[in-house]
Amino acid sequence: MASARRVLVPLPDHDFDVTEVAVPWRMLTDAGHEVVFATERGHMPAADPLLLTGVLFGKLGAEPEPRRFYGDLTLTEAFQKPLTWDAVTPSDFDALLLPGGHAPGMRQYLGSGALQTKVAAFWALQRPVAAICHGVLVLARTKDPATGRSVLHGTRTTCLPKYMERSAYLLTAWKLGRYYRTYPAYVEEEVVAALADPSHFERGPRVLSKRGTATDHAPAFVVEDGRYVSARWPGDAYLFTERLLKRLSDSPD
Repeated sequence: MASARRVLVPLPDHDFDVTEVAVPWRMLTDAGHEVVFATERGHMPAADPLLLTGVLFGKLGAEPEPRRFYGDLTLTEAFQKPLTWDAVTPSDFDALLLPGGHAPGMRQYLGSGALQTKVAAFWALQRPVAAICHGVLVLARTKDPATGRSVLHGTRTTCLPKYMERSAYLLTAWKLGRYYRTYPAYVEEEVVAALADPSHFERGPRVLSKRGTATDHAPAFVVEDGRYVSARWPGDAYLFTERLLKRLSDSPD
């Protein structure tokens, strides 16, 4: 077994996706790694509450297993006492994981210049980076100080597909307004604009409801480019984390 690694997971104060945080946390800690959380001011974070109760008539929320993992996660000291973003020293960590979420509280994390500075410094270390769903936006917005371009320029990636974001919005707008539209632009549009070529974006097979699990990766999709792993949505979380674990095991001690 590979030696234990430290994985940094930055989060907003509230509204992150339950599955995209709890599943990686469970799988990484079960494999013997340390997950370190960080929020802007060191406040204990909280997931999007609608994903815990069911977004619309009990549907569209997190599955039972990730909800159980989240319940366990909230009892841990690492989650209750996160670092501040300013206190993060990128070289102290072996990997960076950027979760997603779409509710309004995510803007604190997705739009933070201070966090992007830390992400740029970590990216430059050439260590494993994993981003899922809206988390890819953090990378798209993070500039390489040497080039002024996004750190994703020249890299293959996926993210939340436009058709999926639009479908969720149209299905729920009558009740929840712009809950599923974090920004006026779709995530896919902004990510593609940050790439060297639109062909570097991979949308994956069309899916609207079927999710991957710990024992069934058939519905899941990830894109791998060297040390970087990206995924589309919570339904990819198990395979996404498995591929990050592989990179951690392959990393030199």
